[in-house]
Amino acid sequence: MNNSYITAYYYDEEELLEGIRQIKEKGVEILDVMTPFPVHGLDKAIGLRRSRLTRVAFWGGTIGALIGFLFQAWVFTQAYVINFGGKPFFAVPSFMPVTFEMAVLFSAFSMVLAFLIYFKLGPGAKPIIYDERSTDDRFLLIVKAGDADETKNIEKALSQAGAEGIKHKA
Repeated sequence: MNNSYITAYYYDEEELLEGIRQIKEKGVEILDVMTPFPVHGLDKAIGLRRSRLTRVAFWGGTIGALIGFLFQAWVFTQAYVINFGGKPFFAVPSFMPVTFEMAVLFSAFSMVLAFLIYFKLGPGAKPIIYDERSTDDRFLLIVKAGDADETKNIEKALSQAGAEGIKHKA
């Protein structure tokens, strides 16, 4: 398996987007882009799909809301039945604040857990540092390298696309 890559950095986001456009026209595979701040249109430029994290949040929130609602229903109708001033035992409107908060809590926890699992983060994760100043003041473009001739062509294409510094790591 070929794990070599080429990094190229830019100082301006417009140059980065133009460089990405030129590189994609030449058929070079882009592995990642690192930026010091969000860049509008970068996701479309590198061809990222829409995140599925919203689905994870929805299902986590749904599970949390169900757990919160069913727990309250069980407690107030079965486990700890108390008559509060003539209020019905199964008083759905009074369950809503806790149900909502449980939905928010489970949604947040499910998103954090999905994020950590997907990106293989957490205890013992080894960070990959492509360039020491990649998100300090530079925009870093990481492309897949090939054999020696292909790597030289990619480096030439990157320099023509306006890259300031180009490094090849095998």
